[in-house]
Amino acid sequence: MSFIASRNALRAQLKPSFARTFASTPSAFAPSLKERLTELIPKEIENVKAVRAAHGNKSFGEVTVDQAYGGMRGIKGLIWEGSVLDAEEGIRFRGLTIPEVQQKLPTAPGGTEPLPEGLFWLLVTGEVPTEEQVKGLSQEWAARAELPKFVEELIDRCPNTLHPMTQFSIAVNALNHDSAFAKAYSNGVHKREYWKTTFDDSMDLIAKLPNIAGRIFRNVYGDGKLPAIDQNLDYSANLSNLLGFGENKDFVDLMRLYITIHSDHEGGNVSAHTGHLVGSALSDPFLSFAASLNGLAGPLHGLANQEVLRWVQKMQAAIGKEPTDEQVAEYVWSTLKSGQVVPGYGHAVLRKTDPRYTAQREFALKHLPNDPGFKLVGQIYKIVPNILLEAGKAKNPWPNVDAHSGVLLTYYGLHQQDFYTVLFGVSRAFGVVSQLIWDRALGMPLERPKSYSTEAIKKMFEGK
Repeated sequence: MSFIASRNALRAQLKPSFARTFASTPSAFAPSLKERLTELIPKEIENVKAVRAAHGNKSFGEVTVDQAYGGMRGIKGLIWEGSVLDAEEGIRFRGLTIPEVQQKLPTAPGGTEPLPEGLFWLLVTGEVPTEEQVKGLSQEWAARAELPKFVEELIDRCPNTLHPMTQFSIAVNALNHDSAFAKAYSNGVHKREYWKTTFDDSMDLIAKLPNIAGRIFRNVYGDGKLPAIDQNLDYSANLSNLLGFGENKDFVDLMRLYITIHSDHEGGNVSAHTGHLVGSALSDPFLSFAASLNGLAGPLHGLANQEVLRWVQKMQAAIGKEPTDEQVAEYVWSTLKSGQVVPGYGHAVLRKTDPRYTAQREFALKHLPNDPGFKLVGQIYKIVPNILLEAGKAKNPWPNVDAHSGVLLTYYGLHQQDFYTVLFGVSRAFGVVSQLIWDRALGMPLERPKSYSTEAIKKMFEGK
């Protein structure tokens, strides 16, 4: 019996007098996330109809030939409900900035950072959840976390020389075996109902990611022995346990912050767009998100924090762990003059310091203010932007999220850099599947933009 069916059966069995007593606990009868979505979807369908009726024939703006050759940068052509990225203020999750998310979303007892469960509720519904609703999500994900035996065996058979992201993608693809959406589609379910099994698959996917990530980590870097999911812990605490860091409450809080700020960053980045694109073919959430992971594994997307950390560590090896500002500046100039970029600085959209960087910096100031790695990152933050402006190397010379995360993970003992992208992948699932649910609820079509050849472009503008 499913989690929701079990809870509803309990409701039906309660005697009236006991039901009144039990109702004093909000989590018992507050709508579940799926029930709340059932209430919200009809209203949003009408809202989208109204927007299209009022604005459907209006233009977002022109598209230039340079944009077509330049990775489609700046082309406005996607609907993404969960987050919007502003060049000046950074990401907003359903209208909330990162500081507002940190202030408004529930935290764990004894913790200070927002629970990712609350962020997922916000991404899906646009509403800030109660503590009871967040606790309910923690419990549901823990109940759904067990992996099929064959998926465990599939991971265990991977050689430990196979990159963790490759193993991650293999395991997520394999979960398609039990896809509720794929089964419902093959049985002829009406398209109005697509969202329901997409939701169920999405909940299963998120729930199982810590077990997948933990199993890969223990196989590649440990003895392969994995603790069980604790039904009483939140998502990040269970993930930390599976990685072997659950006893460190500060690391657990870091994971809560890490997952929250890495969860979503608009729909145009490689992993988000790939999941949306593959999902538009009605591939189930497991196949869609596995495609996202393959994009995230690319060095220009999910490997950036490793490149930052390696660059910082090379700097420390070259000029010491407590260099002067002049030594740091000289090293930065040598990097640029050798034809390389300063990793972690600049962003395709942002034109100010990434608020995700700021959130991590504030965490470090609170928990590891005297760590040499953090102090050097702060020194770099003070020096690099002026050098990049002077060199004319970046429209945005400010640090992005990747400029900080590797130093934090290293401080707590997570030195296995090839695994960092797996943590990014666990986080990014929240944004990808929350949009997939709405794609199916709103009946979003197959994505199919128009393309041109270079010769066609030459003919198009010939004589103009």
